[in-house]
Amino acid sequence: MRLLLSAALIALAMPAAAQVTTRQLGTATLENVPAIPAEVSAAVQRYQNYREAVFQDWLPDGTMLIGTRFGATRQLHHVKAPGGARTQVSYFDEPIAGATTIPGTSRFIVRRDTGGDEWFQLYTMGLTGAPAALTEPGTRNQSAVFSKDGTLLLWSRAIKGSPDYAILAANPADPSSRRMVHQGQGSIGPDDISPDKRTALISRGISNRETRLSLLDIASGKVTPLAFTDKPARYEEASFTPDGRSIIVITDADSDVRRLVEIDLATGKRVVLAPDLKWDVEAFDLSDDGRTLAYVVNEDGFSKLVVQDRITRRALPQPELPRGVLTGLDFSPDGKQLAIGLTTATTAGDVWSWDVAGGQLTRWTDSELGGLDPATLAEPTLVRFKSFDGLSVPAFVYRPKGVAADAKTPVIVDIHGGPESQTRPGWNPGAQYFADVLGATVILPNVRGSDGYGKRYLNLDNAEKREDSVKDVAALLDWIATQPGLDAGRVAVYGQSYGGYMSLASMTHYSDRFVGGVERYGISNWITFLNNTEAYRRDNRRAEYGDERNPKMRAVFEKISPMVNIAKIGKPMLVMQGANDPRVPQSESDQVVAKLRENGVETWYVLFADEGHGFLKKHNNDLRREVETVFLRKLFEGK
Repeated sequence: MRLLLSAALIALAMPAAAQVTTRQLGTATLENVPAIPAEVSAAVQRYQNYREAVFQDWLPDGTMLIGTRFGATRQLHHVKAPGGARTQVSYFDEPIAGATTIPGTSRFIVRRDTGGDEWFQLYTMGLTGAPAALTEPGTRNQSAVFSKDGTLLLWSRAIKGSPDYAILAANPADPSSRRMVHQGQGSIGPDDISPDKRTALISRGISNRETRLSLLDIASGKVTPLAFTDKPARYEEASFTPDGRSIIVITDADSDVRRLVEIDLATGKRVVLAPDLKWDVEAFDLSDDGRTLAYVVNEDGFSKLVVQDRITRRALPQPELPRGVLTGLDFSPDGKQLAIGLTTATTAGDVWSWDVAGGQLTRWTDSELGGLDPATLAEPTLVRFKSFDGLSVPAFVYRPKGVAADAKTPVIVDIHGGPESQTRPGWNPGAQYFADVLGATVILPNVRGSDGYGKRYLNLDNAEKREDSVKDVAALLDWIATQPGLDAGRVAVYGQSYGGYMSLASMTHYSDRFVGGVERYGISNWITFLNNTEAYRRDNRRAEYGDERNPKMRAVFEKISPMVNIAKIGKPMLVMQGANDPRVPQSESDQVVAKLRENGVETWYVLFADEGHGFLKKHNNDLRREVETVFLRKLFEGK
């Protein structure tokens, strides 16, 4: 359905840059944003009313906990059997960030923050009754892991103004037992607890490209680094084997791609459990008895699940899954069932179980698309284009259904955040919506620096090479100009977080090639961003982007920051921000909006008082999409 806006809206001129018209809509402050026509709101609802089921954990009786939205936010629900009702368990005002079952019990730990501030609190809950706070207000708590008998819980905690995390412990049945077992340095967290409950496996994230592993003596707090992780590499999802003598971990050590490796703790000897792979292993799970191993390979963005016997390496029966992206993987406590979360381009996300011995796939949930017909949704096409240095850059293309191949459509270039994220062909309501309602072709490139294509590709945009990824956008614009079905004269750039930086940077370099841009909570000045992002993540970001305290790197930032080059932006911009964002603070958006308007550039600004890094409440996300619709429609119509 192509959306036809009212004649009054089409005739409406954008507010003059020197003027700022402000209005309040709920918790949102809108500047220079016109009234939203009813037909826009109706179109948005068609794509925003979908629901997804996100696997959280098994309960000991073989039932499931899932996250799903009924109302404004995602809450925890209980599903007793395949196809059974989703019974709501949590009733917070804020969305839940995750839930983990306390082993051997029907209780669980729930994690949530307030207003998107990411200062997460942990609560113990059951299927009935009120939640009990386990952590202290004003702290950030994450990485909860349990002993196998459920009597010991470890997690990491950060406090305001400090870059360092501590490791805390408690018996989850007794919140008063909370105690600190280790004050760490940097971004540390527990990965697993040994079978005898004496030792914790802990990781320290140096950057998104480098991790160090250590063993923590829980009684004394003594930490022993594992020497085999001294060489820079990623070590992810590390866990003990049932005998406690080895660990299984995903790592890119001595490899361009991430492999699944078993490492003997005494000798450091490594055995690759998934050999001869050309793509990254993205996730794995091991049954509690250590016998059955399941892992997921990221093949050019699509997930491939493999189930095998860990001891003999023999392949077991494999489930036939729809082509998409896995969002969950977890063996049931008895090891007989494997829970699988899956999303595809035309399904919002559901949960399945795989009978390991019987080889039977069972669907547990059947989520609604909110009235959308899956047959009318676009299937993304994977393309590749050559960049300035010959690098092959992948992109997923959503083209409107029913449009002739040579009919020229406007284009939205949507650049992911991270920067180490990866656009994948799962459920993308934004791309589907823009293709249908705006009649635009949406192109989502995985520019250099994206995850999923090996270590070399991941590191091609580090530090002083940052703008090479922006040059990838120029190469994409060149590719667009060669495509008979794309209108190179009507291209908008779009992104959030690091993608917001990419949107701004692309506009400073190629403003003449875009009709305008949308950026949500994007980095506008590298120096102010690194100084103002929350202390607990600052060193991690410096390791990725470069250290602004280094004079050489500071000079690079002073050259490439969008704020430094903002005078080159001559096309309209839409900026959106959450006031509680701990990653990219509001000041990054405020300063770019003020300067754009000072330069006479038409600028719309939306600020949500109750959101952080991403808009998680449905009514806010609805409004965000409505404003984007009006703005982009105006750009494409040239009025």
